[in-house]
Amino acid sequence: MISHQLGLRQWELNQIRKEKKPKQHKSSKIVKTSTCLIFSALSICHESIYGHIHKDKKQGGNLYTLLRCQKKRKKRYGSSNNRRSVIKDQVRIDKRPKVIDGRKRKGDFEGDTIIGKAHKGVIVTIVDRKTRFLLAKKAESKKAADVTSAILSVLNDHKVRSITYDNGGEFALHKQIAELTNSKSYFANPYHSWERGTNENTNGLLRQYFPKHTDFTKVTEEQLQLAVNEINHRPRKVLEYKSAYEAYYGINLNYT
Repeated sequence: MISHQLGLRQWELNQIRKEKKPKQHKSSKIVKTSTCLIFSALSICHESIYGHIHKDKKQGGNLYTLLRCQKKRKKRYGSSNNRRSVIKDQVRIDKRPKVIDGRKRKGDFEGDTIIGKAHKGVIVTIVDRKTRFLLAKKAESKKAADVTSAILSVLNDHKVRSITYDNGGEFALHKQIAELTNSKSYFANPYHSWERGTNENTNGLLRQYFPKHTDFTKVTEEQLQLAVNEINHRPRKVLEYKSAYEAYYGINLNYT
């Protein structure tokens, strides 16, 4: 029991403080099972890790602050009709081809924006549905023209088949993007963020580097790309512990 606790403590310090979720660790010394990660002779289930973190919180520890998802759900008030601007020529996600839903190919992206402190500063995020590969860039503002410019910039060297957007007015020029990238545009239903779950999850990873209330006007493009690079090279359980970079480019890298 003592050796188990010591092993868990050392693992959490080495891995959780590296900003990895308990399920996202990959090592040459790991044997994967359906519910556990086995480190040499020590077996640690991710449930045990979460339990230890919550116990640490009750005892006054701060390991819980390193968990990615900490926000509380808030009830929305008012109708969706008066909270969103109307975007012309929208094609709803319900009309999206099944091949996109099945994540069978690269090039089907999801798009969103992350807003900085006091609604100043905007980061555009574009994520490949199949490989979870992230593309991101700062935009001059949340105006449709500036967001469109950022999207076209990051997609310049990539094959684009489709983009599924949030319903924000910043994506009003989606037809222009579709024409220039020879792709199709789709929109999730209002306040159905789970329909763009890949993008939402990846935005959560990016928020580890730039938490809520971060002043994006003080974040440089270089700092943003360093964070994007780390996320793209993070082993992911959903990709069988490959990184998004490996999956997107079809290569194998020797991470140590």
